[in-house]
Amino acid sequence: MGFGVTVVRTGAQSEASSGGSPLWGARGFPTVYPIIDTAHLARLGVSVTALAESISVADHIRIAQYRHKGRFTRERFEEAAEVCGILHRTKTLFVINDRADIAMALRADGLHVGQDDLPPSEVRRLIGETMLLGYSTHNSAQLSHEECQLADYVAIGPVFATGSKANPDPVVGLHGVAEARGLTAKPLVAIGGITLGNAADVLASGADCVATISGLSIGNLAHWKCLAR
Repeated sequence: MGFGVTVVRTGAQSEASSGGSPLWGARGFPTVYPIIDTAHLARLGVSVTALAESISVADHIRIAQYRHKGRFTRERFEEAAEVCGILHRTKTLFVINDRADIAMALRADGLHVGQDDLPPSEVRRLIGETMLLGYSTHNSAQLSHEECQLADYVAIGPVFATGSKANPDPVVGLHGVAEARGLTAKPLVAIGGITLGNAADVLASGADCVATISGLSIGNLAHWKCLAR
């Protein structure tokens, strides 16, 4: 199941990916993928919705993920719903991290799961065929596993050292991105320690997209436009 500019999924996804925009790579995936991480933003004292507002009006960003690793309280659910509404105003794709139930309840455009979550085969049975599904991998064995075939895009990382995870997997480096590129024809999202200073090298190594948590802020959003291709 591929994710391309002609694939019809949710309304926001089909509209965001139409028109052959240079912001979408050859495999039909955006070049820049902001991750709105609640714990990271709390440490900085930055409002989740303020960042979502800035992302929604950045014409070079067409997708964003809401990432909350703690307990999903009613307050968090309402916050995620608000982020969904903000992003959908500008047809920006809204992805939920880990939680299939939350993604379905909010009618998200996508769900991203990792190695410790339900496998894509089980997730796909829950979310159906129309929701975008991403899957994190950290080495060639995981990337070559048959479960990856059920995802619309795969992520590889951490490319560089990162403080966004309590127990990060080993760094794969640029050579790991290049190796991953040779193992899949699906859109490849690189993540982990990616900043404006190294993002171009990551894309040159074979990634279709760079995902970032700490490397992106309200103040530097505009600078990421230089990566559009």
